[in-house]
Amino acid sequence: MDFKDKVVLITGASRGIGKATALLFAENGAKIGVNSSKSDGAAVADMIREKGGNAVFVQGDVSNPKSAGTIVKKTVDAFGRLDVLVNNAGIVIPGCLENTSEEDFDLTMGINVKGTFFMSKYAVHEMKRQQKGGVIVNIASVAGLKGHMDRAVYCASKGAVIALSRAIAADHVKDNIRVNVVCPGTTYTPAIEEKIRTAPDPAAMESAFMQRQPMGRLGSVEEIAHAVLFAACDEAGYMTGSVIVIDGGMTM
Repeated sequence: MDFKDKVVLITGASRGIGKATALLFAENGAKIGVNSSKSDGAAVADMIREKGGNAVFVQGDVSNPKSAGTIVKKTVDAFGRLDVLVNNAGIVIPGCLENTSEEDFDLTMGINVKGTFFMSKYAVHEMKRQQKGGVIVNIASVAGLKGHMDRAVYCASKGAVIALSRAIAADHVKDNIRVNVVCPGTTYTPAIEEKIRTAPDPAAMESAFMQRQPMGRLGSVEEIAHAVLFAACDEAGYMTGSVIVIDGGMTM
């Protein structure tokens, strides 16, 4: 999985899976466009450069079409091309039908689905101009494959990401653009860590997370990052429209 001289843009890369993925791509030779909606993503770009890598920080909101286009453009301006887009930016707002507001519905769909749509739209435009095409890897979730309690709209958004990814793959296979999906199970991200830490009984909350995993543990962000690299690498060049499930056996 050698990404030397390839340009990789990762959305939502300030922490968690996005950060781990950015660092791993950089370790494997890629030039990295680090995106986040806030300025905290700049620290990740700094980390990559401190380790001898090449990175640029591009702040922007993926759910806004103008901003999404600017994120892609600034990455291409910095490095001259775009080989891989990882659509990782996303949010989780708990709720079922009865207690989810229209505002929460729109916000979830805006970032998780529209963000993936707009970023892919502008990335495809760039990739079609390149002789070697490119790869898009969309981060969905096992929640897009399996119903989860109190996550109605989140499940719907991740199911939409999977369907959208397969449609883009079908539309652009002749353009030498591959599109794959990674569906993580429960992963020990800063968000999960915060839920455990702030729970009335942190030990009980952590135990509950562990017990619902057949492997008896949570995934690590590094494990998910390796799946993303595989989905994007040349060695997996025959794979497009595929869904990689990495969930500790939750959906087996």
